[in-house]
Amino acid sequence: MNNNFYFKIKNVFFLLMLIPLSSISQVKNVISTNRVFPKVDKVLEFEKALATHSKKYHTGDVKWRVFEIQSGPDAGGYHIIEGPKSWESEDTRGEINVEHNNDWHKNVTIYLTEKNSSGYSVYIDSLSTVAVGDYSDKVQITHVYPKLGCGNKVLNMIKNLKAVWTADGSTIAVYESNGSGEAQFAIARRYKQGLKEKEDGFRKPFKATYEKIYGKGSYDLYLDNIREYYNDVWSELLFLRSDLSSK
Repeated sequence: MNNNFYFKIKNVFFLLMLIPLSSISQVKNVISTNRVFPKVDKVLEFEKALATHSKKYHTGDVKWRVFEIQSGPDAGGYHIIEGPKSWESEDTRGEINVEHNNDWHKNVTIYLTEKNSSGYSVYIDSLSTVAVGDYSDKVQITHVYPKLGCGNKVLNMIKNLKAVWTADGSTIAVYESNGSGEAQFAIARRYKQGLKEKEDGFRKPFKATYEKIYGKGSYDLYLDNIREYYNDVWSELLFLRSDLSSK
C-alpha cells in the first residue's frame, strides 16, 4: 500500500472524529418562552392577531407552540414556546426583520397588558421520560425553585423521581432555566391520554410507587428534603391552542 492510500484513510478517520463534535454543537434542546396577557376586553382581537403573526413569521427553529394558561397565578395568560433550537442557532439568527417587528408591535402588542415574562430553558434528557419533541395538548408544569446553593440537591431529587415516573408510565419533560432570573426546574407532565390521567386510580399512589423503589420511609425523607432544599414550588395547567400556533 502506498503513502497516498494511508493519507486518504487518515483523512477519513479525521472527518469521522469531527462528526460527533458537530452534532453536539447542534443539539436542539433550548426553548425560549414568552408569557403575555391580553386586555380582558380584547382577547378575540389579540388571538386573531397572534395567529396571523405566528403562522407568517415563525417556522423552522423559531416555530411557535401557543398554550392558554388555565390555572395558577398566570391563568388567563398565553404561554408561547419557541423551539426547540440550539444555542448556535440563536447566535446565527441575526436581527429580526423590520416587517416582523412592525407586525408584532403594531398589530399584536396593542391588545396586551404590561404584564409579561420571558426566558430561556434547556431540556434535560437524563431527567426526562419523554423526548423533547414528543408533545401533548395538555400539560401540567410544576415550577421548582431551589434554595440558594441547593441546586444540585434538587437535581438529585429529580433524578430519583425519574425512576418513579418510569415505573408508573408518566411522560415527563424536565427543563432548567438558563440566564433567566431565579434558578428554576420546570417539570412538564405531558398528559398523552388527556386529563383523565389525573383521576384517582389511573395510576398507583405516588407514595406507594416511590417506597416500592426506595424502601419504606423513603417518601417521608423525600418530603423532608423538599422542606429543606426547596425555596418555592407551584403548578399550573396549560392547554395547547393549535389555532394560534405555527403551521
